[in-house]
Amino acid sequence: MPNKKPPKNSSPNSSGQPPEKSNKKNKPKKSAAKKGRAKKSKKNGPIESLETSIEAPPLTLKEQLAEKRKAAKAKQELTQFMTIAVMISVFIGGIATAAGGIKGTLGGFLGSLILLSSFKYPEQALYGFLIYLPLGGSITYAIGGGSNPILQLAKDAFYLPAVIAVYQTCKAKSAPFILPVNLKTPLMLLLGYCILVLLFVNGSQQFTMKGEKPFLMGVLGLKVFLGYVPLIPCCYYLLKTKRDFYFLMRVTTSLIVLCCSLGFLQYMFLKTGRCQGTVGSGAELFKASLESRCLVGGSLLYSPEQGVIRLPGTFVAPWQWGWYLIASAFMSFATAFCDRKWIWRIIGMVAMALTLSMAVLSGQRIALIIVPIAMIALLFITGQVANLKRFLPIAIGLGVAGVGAMAAFPDIVKERVDSFSSRWEAAPPTDFIADQFGFVGDLAGIFGKGLGRATNSARAFGETKLIETYYPKVLYEIGPIGVLLFLAVVTTLTIATFKAYRKVKDKNLRGSGAALWVFILFISYNTYYYPLDVDPVAVYYWFMAGAILKLPELDKEIEPET
Repeated sequence: MPNKKPPKNSSPNSSGQPPEKSNKKNKPKKSAAKKGRAKKSKKNGPIESLETSIEAPPLTLKEQLAEKRKAAKAKQELTQFMTIAVMISVFIGGIATAAGGIKGTLGGFLGSLILLSSFKYPEQALYGFLIYLPLGGSITYAIGGGSNPILQLAKDAFYLPAVIAVYQTCKAKSAPFILPVNLKTPLMLLLGYCILVLLFVNGSQQFTMKGEKPFLMGVLGLKVFLGYVPLIPCCYYLLKTKRDFYFLMRVTTSLIVLCCSLGFLQYMFLKTGRCQGTVGSGAELFKASLESRCLVGGSLLYSPEQGVIRLPGTFVAPWQWGWYLIASAFMSFATAFCDRKWIWRIIGMVAMALTLSMAVLSGQRIALIIVPIAMIALLFITGQVANLKRFLPIAIGLGVAGVGAMAAFPDIVKERVDSFSSRWEAAPPTDFIADQFGFVGDLAGIFGKGLGRATNSARAFGETKLIETYYPKVLYEIGPIGVLLFLAVVTTLTIATFKAYRKVKDKNLRGSGAALWVFILFISYNTYYYPLDVDPVAVYYWFMAGAILKLPELDKEIEPET
């Protein structure tokens, strides 16, 4: 093909290469976009190319027929796969009948079907994982009739097969699995060190601690500690276009609206007497329990006569709900100010208002202080204060909602503020964290007490220590060397995500990236309680880091003018 200069109106494609050159006679030939489609259709595997594609011109009749054949083939493949998957699941469910009866049959069937489908369709599995995450506590107690370990781990049936599928595709395409690339060294050092702790600290305890299973405790502790790091590449490869990113943020925002609405109904059921609330005497009136469960979620505490309310929302425990509200402050803000459609900005504003309301009504002191501070800080960090066109309507709407809530529930607002003030005066967070470091520093030793030794979910395998702040907990388990290595990991990730969102020129993507980055920054160095150990923050932290890292590539996408 002769060398010709490209036309003046040509634009670079998503990979940074110029489009195909055309001759003067304008002979009909495949455009760069059409070639991209043809090339894309030949690729196999659950993950598509990392490159985003230019919006294609109208398809020719031949291309339309090809697309129909492709869709028919995909439908046939899905039918064949589902037939085989259902047959295998029925077989496994039948075997499980002997062990668990009808519940075993249903669990075996659904579990097998989800595992197989998640491996085949990892992208859909990841969305299923995100949707199940805030609703899992309610499902666990509504279906399981109690604390069912299988149902509590059900979300991993979506997650683990998807991770394996992503890894296999990355390996087949020689794409990096550990992202960002400069995270590989600190992460491998930390993982290697944790394996040594598992072998020598937990391993030695295996022979000396009778009646315990320290090695299994260490395996579970390691899974809790670093098990969700692969969500970074999962989210990175999940997002291929700007539309995918906005869809992700809209899904999370819709879940916030749903969960906060259910949390509000839970509060109203308790307030109106449809749910009994906490009953008992003495210390029982100040402890969350499953006997008081109402509508959704798990353990709750509702003793308004004693001035204590701790609601779990849709989660298993109240404090998980509090941290879900904190995470929701960042994600709902991103949608309210940075979505490109006005209807979703309104939904984002509703999510922000509901998050603020539930931070007050749920009795979560940590959410009560952090949610409004986070929203105000985001206004300045993302520069939305200067964007009067968007800032004023949302600010006025939230102001009206806030004043309305205070007018409707004045006693509740006063009680929450008094509760927070009294708790701060009795045990300031700075003193509490310092005391935890001092307490742990005398016990941990150079290599720590072993993985899982301060992880609540590992208590089934042996005695665990309750440490209520994150970095002292890490210090207790893997010692000062492990703390330094973990700090290296989160610092590398924080810097990489900062550089990524700062490269973005699209104002909506950049604003969303800024809001999510502040969340990453806050969680990376937060040591009050241990949100990185438990849902939902343990998931959102790594997942949203992958989303931020992908923004510079999404920013290169050329969209058609509308």
